[in-house]
Amino acid sequence: MKFIYSAPNLLLVSHCKNLLESYGIECIIKNENLNSAAGEIPPTECWPELWLMDSKNYQRAVYILNSERQNQYLWICPSCHESLEEQFDRCWSCGDWKID
Repeated sequence: MKFIYSAPNLLLVSHCKNLLESYGIECIIKNENLNSAAGEIPPTECWPELWLMDSKNYQRAVYILNSERQNQYLWICPSCHESLEEQFDRCWSCGDWKID
């Protein structure tokens, strides 16, 4: 097993787990219920952690997670060049419309 990712939010860790599993990379979440120990243990030690079952998949998993982070913004506003997520069809900054 090999550690790959940790975050303060279980939702983020679960999303990464689901993403990797969609590519056939088996993984598990540790510290899923440890948040109640925060204070007794340093908070970052209580964060949920994502672990790969097979360390041979580490480089591929890192590539997949990095690619996902880079694809968070899928279009650039033609007027003000703001980066926007795919679900928006109008720029929140200047109000210009997405060009398809």
